[in-house]
Amino acid sequence: MPEPHLLNVAYNRKPADTLITGARLVNVLTGETYQAGVALAGDRIAAVGDVADRRGPDTRVIDADGLFLTPGLIDGHVHIECSKLSVTMFAGLVSRYGTTSAVSGLDQILVVAGLDGVREFLAEADRSTLRIFWGAPAKAPYTVPESTVGHRFGPAEHAEAQNWPECTGLWETVQEFIEHGDPEVLEAIRMAFRNRLPVFGCAPMADDRRIAGLAAAGVRLDHESYSAEEALTKLRNGIHVIIRESTAAPFLNENIQILTRDGAAPGRVAFCTDDVTATDLLGRGHLDHLVRMAIEAGVDPVTAIQMATINCASMYGIDHQVGAVAPGRFADMLLVEDLSDFRATVVIAGGEVVARDGELLTEPVAPERSARLRDTIVLREIAPDDLAPVVTTDRAEVPVLAMSLSADVAFVRGRKDAVLPVVDGRIVADTVQDVLYVAVAERYGKTDHLPVAFVHGFGLANGAIATSAAPDDNNIVCVGADPGDMAVAINAITGAGGGQVVVRDGHVVDMLPLPIGGIVADLPPEEMSRREQELDEHARELGSGLPSPFGQLIFLSITAIPEYAITDLGLIDCVELKPINPVLDAEEAS
Repeated sequence: MPEPHLLNVAYNRKPADTLITGARLVNVLTGETYQAGVALAGDRIAAVGDVADRRGPDTRVIDADGLFLTPGLIDGHVHIECSKLSVTMFAGLVSRYGTTSAVSGLDQILVVAGLDGVREFLAEADRSTLRIFWGAPAKAPYTVPESTVGHRFGPAEHAEAQNWPECTGLWETVQEFIEHGDPEVLEAIRMAFRNRLPVFGCAPMADDRRIAGLAAAGVRLDHESYSAEEALTKLRNGIHVIIRESTAAPFLNENIQILTRDGAAPGRVAFCTDDVTATDLLGRGHLDHLVRMAIEAGVDPVTAIQMATINCASMYGIDHQVGAVAPGRFADMLLVEDLSDFRATVVIAGGEVVARDGELLTEPVAPERSARLRDTIVLREIAPDDLAPVVTTDRAEVPVLAMSLSADVAFVRGRKDAVLPVVDGRIVADTVQDVLYVAVAERYGKTDHLPVAFVHGFGLANGAIATSAAPDDNNIVCVGADPGDMAVAINAITGAGGGQVVVRDGHVVDMLPLPIGGIVADLPPEEMSRREQELDEHARELGSGLPSPFGQLIFLSITAIPEYAITDLGLIDCVELKPINPVLDAEEAS
């Protein structure tokens, strides 16, 4: 129901609360750029054009001084918690760069603290500078086979959550769920259709057959194209495409070719970052960085702005609320000096100026945290013997399958076969071959799961690193050369209630506490960035040559992308979707 005050200002029956004057409006609805003013009623836009007659004695005036006026930017798919920043701190960071809305499943706090945790994060967002449009995860956790979490999310929870006003649709509908007929996901989709909610896909490396199936199932959009050809096929099959760009998944320059090379119409293409950190964003920017990248690749500036605003809003069905400078929408807007070098000079969120020249005007203040968000790790003390794989063989060595990290994309892992020594019935990691232990400790107190497998690519010569921030289940993931150091790392995280840690010679070298759900903290972005870099540097001092060892560590449990992962169920074959033994039989060894 429209607010009477909004209608009174729109009909020019009462003066505006705020006027923006002297702006060159980038009208993303028509693609035009022209002189226009904007009249605001509270946090909404009431009128656009010649609005001088809506000025009253108490009207506040923002003089744009000839700057371009655009809508606030929208991140079309982001796991906020993967930044390790709380909602409050993440909002303050991205708002500096002109992001005023985001679509998120808040799925990481969901598997830790359930719908009550999601409600707390949504309430936190309401007090922040970032508008969150929530997608109800198609099913949680996303792991196949399903790993252990604090809270599952299935049809019973959908029956409640799909009726929340914040719910915009089904988030992260993993393609295997649909292809293999997961009954809970299919029921959630049927429920969404009844509630007129769209389905958001998660279909990495999908071929023509799978894309046809996803489109037939009603998937409306997807953010997981690993090539321009894949993205174009999705478009041709009626699926909107969200181009992703982050340090972990740098795909914009590849996928923007659907516009610059293939000539696809841009109206069904938007942007997202998916997983970002404070270090990624500080200085470089957020969605504004993607707009600049698209322009540099040859996209017209207005088209690039449309992709970061109205295109995203339209595909999610929220374009009546955000995505354009037009009556009835939230007053989320940017003043920009140069469209070709797109950077927000002034950021307006909900009708209030919140940032100028990349700096927040008011420091964000985090809310008090409930016990359900603080007391989330239930785990016994781990001993070194728990982490050294036992084999019943008289052989002095055994063949093993180790996950092998990708040099380009943190989510993708292949296979490296190796032969490891056996000492006193236990398999010994080999730092010369760079084949280390990797373990997952189930942290919710529901099982005693603590599988140990092997990983190649971290390069640690000694010590261990561990994290409790590890989507999609946020169990504790640890990589190390020594079981004793790994036990110290896991126990340190348990004692801190969550975090990331580096251990060497039995001592904690560095520890980043993540006390909120064991996955995020109320740290200012600059401090979080400093701590991220220090942790990675300490991991490199253990011998790792990776740009970000922790950037790789946190994604080892994701099963939605081939070929291998590890969860609390063990080493997972992400093609066959089943646990496998990392110790090979002679005929399995290549």
